[in-house]
Amino acid sequence: MPQPDHISALGIGDPAGLDEDLQAIYAKCVEKLGFVPNVFHAYSLRPAKLRNFITMYNELMLAPSGLSKLEREMVAVAVSSANRCYYCLVAHGQAVRKLSGDPQLGEMIALNYRVAKLDGRQRALLDFAWKLTTTPHLIDDGDRDALRRQGLTEEDIFDLAETTAFFNLSNRMASATDMMPNPEYHTLDR
Repeated sequence: MPQPDHISALGIGDPAGLDEDLQAIYAKCVEKLGFVPNVFHAYSLRPAKLRNFITMYNELMLAPSGLSKLEREMVAVAVSSANRCYYCLVAHGQAVRKLSGDPQLGEMIALNYRVAKLDGRQRALLDFAWKLTTTPHLIDDGDRDALRRQGLTEEDIFDLAETTAFFNLSNRMASATDMMPNPEYHTLDR
């Protein structure tokens, strides 16, 4: 049975009515991906917030960091697993498949990252992201020390915390709006 056919239970903005800068972003998505991610469509209901979302996403996920792009996507999937966020599990699971070249890794992280064959650094990243998501009040120096032992710098730990926090926000927005992932994500990089 296919997923629901809506993008967002709250509706979306009219793509033709978006400002030129946002229309250019949509065009670039179509050129690079073949489609516009539904998260952009959902956020188009509030164009200023769409701009903020894109800016924050690009800074966290694409800008230089001590965390690799794959590591950041793995964090997105682990956080989304803890929050049971369908949209982000599908979309970022595909990104893990693409960046890792492993068609199973995204699903392993989505269902139980502890079964995945991860190196010590990756395991520490996901342990921290899971704990910060599920029991943030229990984060302490021991958690940060575990990351330092894996070679993370203070800046890397900051980036990890911010990426984790961003996906907690994104998951909650996706759940609140009943956001559906683009069907294309299901078949890419398998």
